[in-house]
Amino acid sequence: MKKQYLEAGKIVGTHGLKGEVRIDPWCDSAEFLARFKRLYYKDKTEIRIKSAKVHKNITIMHFDGVDTVESADALRGRVVYISRDDVRLPEGVYFVQDIVGLEAVDADDGSIVYGTVTDVMQTGANDVYQITKDGKDYLIPKIPDVVSEVDIDLGVIRINTKTIKGLFDDED
Repeated sequence: MKKQYLEAGKIVGTHGLKGEVRIDPWCDSAEFLARFKRLYYKDKTEIRIKSAKVHKNITIMHFDGVDTVESADALRGRVVYISRDDVRLPEGVYFVQDIVGLEAVDADDGSIVYGTVTDVMQTGANDVYQITKDGKDYLIPKIPDVVSEVDIDLGVIRINTKTIKGLFDDED
């Protein structure tokens, strides 16, 4: 089941004297996080954003009702969330939290189960899926020749092992 609210970052400190907070983004980038008009706390309390900007790799935000450095400092350490409803992802792009936990199966007929996706590493060129089976980890590049389909609703990714030999130990 997809989570409605996804971890987006953590408030790591204050900025200035007027109540701005510095957020370490856990999403794609500080720029991505700065585009939101609202965030949420874990209890689903909505946080309205007065302003947002990026400084280096940190998002600086000014929340409604937080107008002093003291009130901003009281938020230090809190995790902020985004709502799925506030994001439109392009076709073929997924939240990492939706990929982790999917079962990796053979692209031809699904009869071979290679394991479960336990991590997604972003390398720049392409993502790499860590697939774990029986305590052993395998690294699979998320390229069209290898990962032929990601089906969040069915809970699987389909892998074509014919294009790259040796992805899994049992291959020639």
